[in-house]
Amino acid sequence: MLQSLASNSCVRLIQSHKSTWYFASLVLGYLLYLVFGAVVFSSVELPYEDLLRQELRAIKKQFLQENDCLSEERLERFLKKALEASNYGVSILNNASANWNWDFTSALFFASTVLSTTGYGHTAPLSDGGKAFCIIYSVIGIPFTLLFLTAVVQRIMVFSTRRPITYIHTRWGFSKPLVAIVHATLLGTLAVSCFLLIPAAIFSVLEENWNFLESFYFCFISLSTIGLGDYVPGEAVNQRFRELYKVGITVYLILGLIVMLVVLETFCELQQLKQLRKMFYLKKEKPQDRLAILEHDQLSFTTVSNRANSEEKTHPFVSVPSLAYPNDDPMIQ
Repeated sequence: MLQSLASNSCVRLIQSHKSTWYFASLVLGYLLYLVFGAVVFSSVELPYEDLLRQELRAIKKQFLQENDCLSEERLERFLKKALEASNYGVSILNNASANWNWDFTSALFFASTVLSTTGYGHTAPLSDGGKAFCIIYSVIGIPFTLLFLTAVVQRIMVFSTRRPITYIHTRWGFSKPLVAIVHATLLGTLAVSCFLLIPAAIFSVLEENWNFLESFYFCFISLSTIGLGDYVPGEAVNQRFRELYKVGITVYLILGLIVMLVVLETFCELQQLKQLRKMFYLKKEKPQDRLAILEHDQLSFTTVSNRANSEEKTHPFVSVPSLAYPNDDPMIQ
């Protein structure tokens, strides 16, 4: 008996806090996914990092042996300075001196990566004034970009998702959730083809040192606004039509980001995903004043109904008021 009561109380406790348990499982799953990613990246990339370190040590040792007049300390200072300049996008190589990082097209490309929060990191402001302006520009520009993207995506969604689904549902009578799933799948396939696969093939041709996987990697990292910066187009030596190429990449990034947001919003409007999201959300509670009014109304209704029931029990028949004679009326008297 006690075990059944305890089990029933546990079941009621779990059902009353169902969203809390779902949220706790979501947090636990996210942490496990982070740990899983760290384990995989560490196991895959750590051997390559160790191999690269060994190669650099060997090259450095051979260089010092071939140049006895150069001390290791002077070489370390030179390499440190060169690496610091490389972090700002400035290279000391002779064949890279022709490419400027802050001409108009490169600055336009940099501004687009800042506003879209992609941030490749291959180019960064050098002066204090540039860093201060970057902060102010981002504080104003990032919310402005979010507003712009939200307005554009909202208008596109009407013509790309809502009207086609409603038309097919009313014209042929198909189930609306089924039409929405098929439409989202087709729209996602079209977006991946036009903004990931085809651009990856184009970049693999235009960029000499990129294969298809590296080009697809750049497209995905860019349109998902991850922006690692290990692959940046238009930075090759003697790049033909570099200014026009940079402008084209800027347009591609903006359009691709809009399309990715449209696809994401289309999937978020699916009924199945809405139900899945509701599992982890807190239920909306009614305002306290409204609850007080409802409780007061319920109490008043209960009191009135109880009085009515008691009167019906004490006086089962309807009492007819007696007629007053004229002499009994004080007004007449």
